[in-house]
Amino acid sequence: MNVYADLFLTFARIGAFTFGGGYAMIPLIRRETAEKGKWISDEELSEIVAVAESTPGPIAVNAATYVGRSAAGFFGALLATLGVTLPSFCVILALSFLHTRFHELTPVRYAFFGVRAGVLALILRALWIMWKQTPKKIFSYAAIAAAFVACAVIEIHPALVILACAAAGIVYALIAERRAKK
Repeated sequence: MNVYADLFLTFARIGAFTFGGGYAMIPLIRRETAEKGKWISDEELSEIVAVAESTPGPIAVNAATYVGRSAAGFFGALLATLGVTLPSFCVILALSFLHTRFHELTPVRYAFFGVRAGVLALILRALWIMWKQTPKKIFSYAAIAAAFVACAVIEIHPALVILACAAAGIVYALIAERRAKK
């Protein structure tokens, strides 16, 4: 199979069998693109997630576009992006039809409760993977704590928190580089 078909089918599988949005998709994207496909490394995926969180659009779409471009240029990006979005579009279309017709039925309500619980587990797994890849330094712990407090307690817009963390990371790197030269 050629790389274009591989990219489309891989991301179509990710889009079709992952619920809960981009964060829930991260473990599957990692397995399919870094472990199986070898299109990117785990470190690149962590960088993709960081960049995708700070740019408009869903994380999975941004990740698919990046991986597709890295693996096969413009058409790889196009096919990977179509692959990850097409199944979701079809699923949402079908679910919206079912939900508007049958949302009052008890089994339907419980099915959505079950999906929410599963999605939470996938998001927690993505958090765990990202935590394992985070450098274990006092700066990392301080940035994580500050970002959490800023978003969850003070309710600062996440985009501003991400920009502040990026700026703090640049300042930290410049200070560390200057100290290393001494």
